[in-house]
Amino acid sequence: MAHTPDMALLADRVAAVRFHMAQAAAQAGRRPDEIKLCAACKSRSSEEVRLSAGLEIDLFGENRMQELAAHMADGAYLGKPCHFIGHLQTNKVRRVVGQAAIIESVSSIRLLSAIAAEARKQGIVQDILFEINIGEEDSKMGASAEALWPMMDDAASLPSVRLRGLMAIPPAFDNSPESRRWFAMMRALFEKARARHPGSAHLDTLSMGMTGSYIAAIEEGATLIRVGTGIYGERS
Repeated sequence: MAHTPDMALLADRVAAVRFHMAQAAAQAGRRPDEIKLCAACKSRSSEEVRLSAGLEIDLFGENRMQELAAHMADGAYLGKPCHFIGHLQTNKVRRVVGQAAIIESVSSIRLLSAIAAEARKQGIVQDILFEINIGEEDSKMGASAEALWPMMDDAASLPSVRLRGLMAIPPAFDNSPESRRWFAMMRALFEKARARHPGSAHLDTLSMGMTGSYIAAIEEGATLIRVGTGIYGERS
């Protein structure tokens, strides 16, 4: 039997996330409108995504290209943008380029080149983020902080991609001082990247913080948070 989403519960959860976002922004001396709420809708039905799209969600985040394609075909995003936030293989880029507003998980020059080639073929400019493995964990995707500089240089030479900023999934998943340390490191790296390319006004996105850690992420400088469970509940 298909799960029927509870609209009132979705609305309450989104309102609660927005409340905590505003509190965290105020705590950091920031405006709430500086931070975008991305609903990470992995494994959610088109019906559930469509209902949530009517709420105060700025954009959606998909981990799988099949779900991105299905939700787009169903019109589930109600015209709101969708980012690709999952691992992307180079041989699958043609299914995501031109569909995702931003590909957040670019972690190698090889993947960057494949995206640029496909975007060039489609005659578009694809927005991307570089995913940084800030904790240097073997279990996670992402480039090292040192690898950012050659990737930025390559991106600057490719007219079919536009680097918009950085994304990270740090080692800690809560609002603890340990989480804050990683988020602060990402913010410092982001500012360094912006200073390195001062002409790049489009470096405007620092995507970090999830359901259990977005308060700390906002207080440390996130401009985009990715919340799944906090909006949709636990996956069945």
